[in-house]
Amino acid sequence: MSTTNGIGDGPNEGAREPAAGHPAIPSQDDRNPDARNPDTRSGAGWLGAGRAARRAHTRAVIHQASSVLLGYPDEVFFERLPLAARAAAELPRSQARTDLLEFCEHASTTPELALAEHYVEVFDLRRRRELHMTYYTDGDTRRRGHALAEVKRVYAEAGWRVSARELPDHLAVMLEFAARGDAEAGQELLVNFRPGLDLLSRSLGEHGTPYARVVDAVRHTLPAPRRADEERVRRLAQEGPPAEDVGMEPYGARPRVPLPLTDITGRPR
Repeated sequence: MSTTNGIGDGPNEGAREPAAGHPAIPSQDDRNPDARNPDTRSGAGWLGAGRAARRAHTRAVIHQASSVLLGYPDEVFFERLPLAARAAAELPRSQARTDLLEFCEHASTTPELALAEHYVEVFDLRRRRELHMTYYTDGDTRRRGHALAEVKRVYAEAGWRVSARELPDHLAVMLEFAARGDAEAGQELLVNFRPGLDLLSRSLGEHGTPYARVVDAVRHTLPAPRRADEERVRRLAQEGPPAEDVGMEPYGARPRVPLPLTDITGRPR
């Protein structure tokens, strides 16, 4: 992965906590924009807001560490691996923390060439084991170009730029955006692609790869799946992603015959 991960600059780059001794206490009236955030309604007053801030920080660290760990295991990956492991170790005890630490242990004790070969074997052009999330919603169809453009639009609205060498729907890119770009928009993207994440987790687990633990750590940061999501996963597992007998157009282009767009944001147009 060529995307720059903030964890390379420090394990907590994705979300900063208030300075020691100076807790941030938000306004308690209805004009506080945080009042519209469900996370801040989990408790009364500043205590509830503090819990919400800690949860947001934990989620950001999990997303940033997972972004690093799902990158191709090149020289930069192994430089950042100790930082990802340290960040994971500082998380509160949870299944996500355990999953990340177990993968970090595996990656740090596996020869670099062997880990790189395993990565390619697991993710490279393997049906139902794909890190590009629009593949699960739109497969190799012309419609996928629109879905990619929609993901890129979400990034642009947040002032986030992705390297031209990366497709914007790569899970590691989405996770870094959620950690360091726009937490709310990033979480919404992950939730909307949850069926793909769930199928990826299932497929990785059946394959027996330790990468399943990283994807599972990400899934632990999401709300419980809806019944509709579970049904989509079931259909995806049975039928696979959509397919066409044509190649994918560049993701910024429009096809000559209008096709329905895949709504990946859930936001009104």
